[in-house]
Amino acid sequence: MTPYAVVIPTLVRDTLADCLAALAAAIGPAPAEIVLVDDRAVALPGPLEHPLSVLGNLRDRTTVVSGGAHGPAAARNSGLWRVTSPWVVFLHDDVQVGPHWCEQMAADLDEASPGTAGVQGVITVPLPAERRPTQWERSTAELARARWTTADMAYRTDVLKQVGGFDERFRRAHREDTDLALRVLDDGWRVRRGRRSTRHPVRTTGRWVSVRAQRGNADDALMLRLHGPGWRARAAAPRGRVRRHLAITTAGGAACVLAATGRGAAAAVAAVGWAVGTGEFAWDRVAAGPRTRYEVITELAASVVIPPVASWYWLGGVWRYRGAGPWCGGCR
Repeated sequence: MTPYAVVIPTLVRDTLADCLAALAAAIGPAPAEIVLVDDRAVALPGPLEHPLSVLGNLRDRTTVVSGGAHGPAAARNSGLWRVTSPWVVFLHDDVQVGPHWCEQMAADLDEASPGTAGVQGVITVPLPAERRPTQWERSTAELARARWTTADMAYRTDVLKQVGGFDERFRRAHREDTDLALRVLDDGWRVRRGRRSTRHPVRTTGRWVSVRAQRGNADDALMLRLHGPGWRARAAAPRGRVRRHLAITTAGGAACVLAATGRGAAAAVAAVGWAVGTGEFAWDRVAAGPRTRYEVITELAASVVIPPVASWYWLGGVWRYRGAGPWCGGCR
């Protein structure tokens, strides 16, 4: 059995106890180390008492460290630097490993060839059977198809340390796992999919979660700078809609400026362009969903707000990372 460690960055959400309970109950060789990285701005010990209590015998193997609220990439690095096992497995704090996960993990690692640096778990996202999934549920379900997601991702510890760990310029849970895998692949290693299974429930969010998610466009700009225009093809990542968002935002802005300067005819043409683009975007989000009153209103409002917000973050990222070079490891 190849020893492995588990690193879980957390904001100590309600999901953490279920995550740890599933890990403690899984059949098979238990992890040699568990590192919980408390990434809250103010890490108070009290809220962790209940989640830690569900670990049972694994409690003695568990270390809690502070992440300093620098984001999930930096939090994972804080855990990585403390790991001594030859393999390290990263989990999200809102997943639940399968009942035979430890047993399957042992098989995944034992079957890894000497040239394999990473083994990805199989992610399943439960969706409602009685209705169509919402936009947020469909977005979460994309994790089941994503490559290299740290919802359940194992790496050789020494390989990660050699490449400098996660790039801490990725301050959100978005693209930092893709960037790491591409750097590992560029170093000549292989990354493959294993057979262990992990469940990723859809967590409850607010109405504006899709708008907040547009901050990830800045990370996409960093990915473009670091890995070039072919990074999406290598990662099998969806192309995204940033070009359409830029066009819609430009049309809307032009309509306002033209109207203010008395050029009514030109303003009307620009407004039609904005309306057509926004309508297509809204229908794309509404058509596949449950079409309840709440969902329709939410997606119509989001479809108006998202293009300028996405454009803002994308252009801001292009400017901010215009001179970004390779991650040096340990520098922010």
